Order: sequence, then structure tokens, then C-alpha cells
Amino acid sequence: MSDRQSNVALLGTQVGYQNKVFFRTPIAAFFTIFFPLMIFVVFSLVFGNQYIEELGVTTAQYFAPAMAVFAAVSASYTNIATTTAYQRDMGILKRIRGTPLPASVYMGGKIVSAVLIAALSVVIMMGIGILFYGVEVYARTLPAAIVTFLIGVGTFSALGLLVAALVPTGESATAVTNATLLPLAFISGVFLPPSDDAPVWLETVANIFPLKHFVEPFSTAFNPTYTGSGWNWASLTYLLAWGIGATILATRLFKWEPSTGSGSRRRRRRATEPS
Repeated sequence: MSDRQSNVALLGTQVGYQNKVFFRTPIAAFFTIFFPLMIFVVFSLVFGNQYIEELGVTTAQYFAPAMAVFAAVSASYTNIATTTAYQRDMGILKRIRGTPLPASVYMGGKIVSAVLIAALSVVIMMGIGILFYGVEVYARTLPAAIVTFLIGVGTFSALGLLVAALVPTGESATAVTNATLLPLAFISGVFLPPSDDAPVWLETVANIFPLKHFVEPFSTAFNPTYTGSGWNWASLTYLLAWGIGATILATRLFKWEPSTGSGSRRRRRRATEPS
């Protein structure tokens, strides 16, 4: 077996391992897959599946793809950042670094697993929308939606690794991902439809960060008033730029060993100290 075939087999094994780790952590599965779905159902109940004249879509037709993006970003950005940082705290990454498993295969397994979990989240979200809320999918824009999804998830996976590279502990990763994702979700069209009354500076901030450039083209692909094929090359290029930049920085800054005085080490030290 060639080295390339061996690495592909190792990658498949690593993806399966990462999937098991994810689904054996119920709270992670809940907040990644079911929490966005719950928000979508609540929004549909509170606002009713009414027609939004400004956007030309029903409430469900707008929020289903928007919340699908939120679920995909949670599966990639939040999941990768927090799990990687916590695994470093516990010394898992240090032990893996000392094994024959190539670092690229290990990280590739994390990213491919995140893509699969994100795809599952999107399928569940859109499936519920189609079955119970009349959400429509259009064949002419489906290729663009799939490519946008793949580029978006890849970009946010790289950003998740970058956060893990920058923060000292797993607790810090949780704080950083929540503090960055949730505010951007409000101003990028995930929780609230875009409004002409929003301040210009707020729209400028949203345009700087990549979430809006993921939400808008993906949601447009499910807008019945849109007559094109769904390709938004400007947003896709912007997402790629963020993804490439994050990959370069994460590669240069990533640390495999726990930081001195990290949370897990402090807990272990306290546990061994005499009372």
C-alpha cells in the first residue's frame, strides 16, 4: 500500500473516530444540531409562517437556510475550536503528536468530520422546513448552495483551528467562539432579517466578517424571487480569502502542548495537593 493510500485509510479511520467523539458528547450534539433547529421552530411559531414583503419569502423560507448556516458554523467553527483546545489542555494533542499519525491526517479528520456533521445539520434543518413548513428547494440554485456550503464550512473550520491556536485554554475557546459568533449572527442576517433602518456602521462591521458572506448567498439560493443560478462570486472569494488567511495563521501559531498553568493542569495540581 502506498503512502497516499495509507494516509487516505488513516483519514477515514480518524473521521470515524471524530464522529464518535462528537456524538458521545450529548451536549455538543444538542447545541450543534438541535439548538438551531429549536430556534427555527420557535421563530416559525412566534412569527407565524407569514409572507415577508421586503424579502419576498415566507418566514420559514428565510429562517430555514439562515439557521442551517448557523448550525453549520456551530459544527465547524465552535466545535473545532473548543474540542481542539480542550484536547490540548488534557494532553491528548501532545500524545498524538508523539505517535506515527501525521498531523495533517489528524487535523484533516477533524475538518472532514465537521463537514459531515454540518451537512447532517443542514439536511435535518432543511428537511424539517420542507416537510412541515413548506420550504422550497430550487434545482437551478442547488449547485451554488452546495458549493457555498462547502467553502463556508471549510472557512469556518480554519477559523476554529485559528481560535484554538490563539487561546490558552478550552474555557477561553468557549468564551471566544460564543462572544464572536452570537453577536455576528444578529447583525449578519441569521436571527434577524436585514433591515434598511440598521445603522451604516453596523452593516459595515457585518460586511467585514465572513458570516454574512456565508448567510446571504446560501439564503439567496432558496429565495423564490431570485431568478439567477445562485452564484455569488464576490462572497465566495471573500470566504476563501478568510479561509486561506486563517489556515496560514493557524499552521504557524498552532501549539500541540498545553499552555503553562492551563485550566486542566491547575485542576490536576489542586486535586493532588494535600488539604
